Amino acid sequence: MEKRATSRDVARLAGVSQSTVSFVFTGREGISEPTRKRVMAAAAELHYRPNLAARSMRTHRTGRLAVAMTVSALNPLTLLHGVTNAANEAGYAVEVVYVPGEPEARAERLAEIVASEEFEGILSFTPLHAPVPPIDQARTVVLSLSEFDEQMHVTGEFTDARPVVEMMERLVELGHHRFLHITGELSYPSAIARRDAYLATIERLGLESMGVITGSWLPAAGFDAIEALPDDTAPFALIASNDLVATGAIRAATLRGWSVPGRMSVTGWDDTDQSAYLVPSLTSVIQDRESLGENSMRRLIATVRREPVPPPATDLQRIVWRESIGAPTAS
Repeated sequence: MEKRATSRDVARLAGVSQSTVSFVFTGREGISEPTRKRVMAAAAELHYRPNLAARSMRTHRTGRLAVAMTVSALNPLTLLHGVTNAANEAGYAVEVVYVPGEPEARAERLAEIVASEEFEGILSFTPLHAPVPPIDQARTVVLSLSEFDEQMHVTGEFTDARPVVEMMERLVELGHHRFLHITGELSYPSAIARRDAYLATIERLGLESMGVITGSWLPAAGFDAIEALPDDTAPFALIASNDLVATGAIRAATLRGWSVPGRMSVTGWDDTDQSAYLVPSLTSVIQDRESLGENSMRRLIATVRREPVPPPATDLQRIVWRESIGAPTAS
């Protein structure tokens, strides 16, 4: 069985004292940033994890952090993967604490968690609507972000609709001048932002819009929209609300004998697992939720340790260009 690395091993590799390693992992002030990074790099190389129980007895700090989440339709796995990576790298254990969806009940549950002093810090990606004590007076730090609303609909960085503009501009370069947009549910800020970006681009570039169809995030929205178009519909490009809607649209086009791309180019959003394996493979937008989780946890840890807080994550979305777009043809 491989011997577990100790703080002495980390100190030797980093070229610092054992007490410096301890100070880094307990958030003691006075450690320079280059020294801290050297210790953390050595710890990562040796797969070192501090003894949380011993640390708690010495410092009266638990070494535990919590992520407060509501139960929703969002798949949080990639987000939580980033959160746990950043926490483990810094020597913390992290737990997911589910809180109610209603604001009053959520505030009450948060107050209970803070009062328990089980966690050094609590991270929430949604508004908490609860009184939070000043950081310098609290034994439990609470960091509430605004990346999702109370229903876990994306807000913040993920409502950036610039990929819509970039995809439409690329399609114009390929020869498209007629466009159709199927929105997601307009209770989602991201759906509104993408619709508005679509309409602004139509106007700015002098394009023809076949319409904006208020849809959903489900495949049937794409299938029904394409099935309902007239048989003599000229070639066009579809900006779908997500990959599921785009998949439904591609199936309807295929059943009608319309080539994709050609008679219809299609773009999606979310880059779900199957999108690269469709025929044709789907041009889509990746949302880097893992990087969001890592950055958010690092911000919480810096706040807990009274260290400089890194800036929020940016540039979390990028387009993956695939086979579903091309020059318009009549076939």
